[in-house]
Amino acid sequence: MERLIFCGSVVPKDPKEIKFSRLGIGFEKLDRGVFDPERAYDKLAKIGVKWVRVQSGWQRTERERGKYDFGWLDAIVDRLRSDGMTPWMNIVYGNSLYDERAADVFGAVGCPPIFSKEAHSAWLAYVRALTAHFCGRVEYYEIWNEPDGKSCWKHGPNPQEYGRFALETARAIKEGDPEAKAVGGALCYANIHFLEAAAEAGFFDEIDAVSYHCYTPFDKAMRDHCLAITALARLYKPGIEIIQGESGTQSRSGGNGALKRGAWSERKQAKYMVRHLISDLLCGVKFASYFSCMDMIEALRGLSSDKSTYQDYGYFGVLSARFDEDGFAIGEYKPKPSYRTLQTLASVFAGEWQVVPLPVLPRPDKSDRIFGSDVNDFAVQSGGFERPDGSRAYVYWYAADLMTTEYEGTVSLQVAGMPGEVRLIDLFDGSIYRLPESICERLGGNRMTLHNLPIRDYPMLLTFGDFYSEREQA
Repeated sequence: MERLIFCGSVVPKDPKEIKFSRLGIGFEKLDRGVFDPERAYDKLAKIGVKWVRVQSGWQRTERERGKYDFGWLDAIVDRLRSDGMTPWMNIVYGNSLYDERAADVFGAVGCPPIFSKEAHSAWLAYVRALTAHFCGRVEYYEIWNEPDGKSCWKHGPNPQEYGRFALETARAIKEGDPEAKAVGGALCYANIHFLEAAAEAGFFDEIDAVSYHCYTPFDKAMRDHCLAITALARLYKPGIEIIQGESGTQSRSGGNGALKRGAWSERKQAKYMVRHLISDLLCGVKFASYFSCMDMIEALRGLSSDKSTYQDYGYFGVLSARFDEDGFAIGEYKPKPSYRTLQTLASVFAGEWQVVPLPVLPRPDKSDRIFGSDVNDFAVQSGGFERPDGSRAYVYWYAADLMTTEYEGTVSLQVAGMPGEVRLIDLFDGSIYRLPESICERLGGNRMTLHNLPIRDYPMLLTFGDFYSEREQA
């Protein structure tokens, strides 16, 4: 990067100033009280994301039959809204008042209320009460969490069961609030057979959006997953919104949960984040949510009677934590490198834009920088964005194996028909650069060749015009 001319850094945005955004973060598991939200709110607000996923916690809310205490959830929703963020709600889990099995499980996780008419009726009554209570404050409601995984559908995933459950829950959501949006899916596996089998049971009849979760170190697998779900969903309901509801990874080895066996580090976590969120945006999702704000226990397989079964620490957070003897997240809640990466993405991609093809073409050339040639054109991952004012941005990276490689190379690009000043933004750390004449060869009109640009194993963004105009000058 030393050949580039550093000219500033991306300035984090206050969510109150952002009218539109496609980026979010998870603020989950407060139904099980695993961290102190009061100590996280200020740092959460300074990230600049708009969408915040919270979990509704039937078990915590209805402790006496037919009586709902939404006070704890009101405090979360109202604080997020006052800080300029948009909460959306994952409606979960079971309730031991109506299901003896749920009494044995910490947080009643994975105990769907489908085994008795009483439990199912109580669930629907709770959903109606929930959406009526939050009418005007919450719009999007997600139906259950990862029903295709055994941790969250403990008697064994069944797509027909979930399809019927989603249909009836979606109706209850709208009975409580006719303006609410019902989100189905929250699927943890890349399995379109599950989704189509659920469709046969009425899954798509009442829902307004489909959500998916994706935990994989492979960019292509993630994009294939999103595009396949989108294609199937829009066969049943053209134009239906697609939401990425969870995707993230750990910042160290020795954790629990998805991708736990990998030799992760804080740097790898941040690179994973930017690669995946950019890929989500290029797939055209309504919004994409990083999992998660906090390091915290996974708390998906715990037994109520044995706290050792849910002291399964996960290190997915953009804020780090230590843990007390009960598994509660304590300490400073200190930002990791991924915190700055998410700030950068949230600021750069705030506001309206659309995914578009751009007249930018990788063309390998000799590269003295690496005593060889530029990266092959077919190895470059890329995409384009355009704002309503016509400003554009071209994102590119080399999808090297995150676990074994720290990649640095060069790429040369042919550019045509792209007016405006050119800048390069490092989406990992927010650094902004001008391109010297030795790199940017002007050929007349809006034609140029960019010679031997740096390319890394995470996305960097070339902006043309005022795609990102708010710069903190060095």
